[in-house]
Amino acid sequence: MNDRFLQLSDVADILNISSSQTYALVRSGELPAIKIGGRGQWRVERSELEAYIQRAYEQTRAFVAANPMSRNEAVPED
Repeated sequence: MNDRFLQLSDVADILNISSSQTYALVRSGELPAIKIGGRGQWRVERSELEAYIQRAYEQTRAFVAANPMSRNEAVPED
């Protein structure tokens, strides 16, 4: 099923980051989300997550263009 809203744990899985990192993105306003229900559970709309990912790509492209890799720079390992 292609649900409109994702739980923070789903967003964390998609981005391959921790739940606390996802919560920090939401609380900082970097990743728009809504709080729903009596317990105030956070939800992220799929379209907002896709927009966040596109912004991250744009920021990365700008960073790479402004900071080209030097010949002596080591390539980090995963």
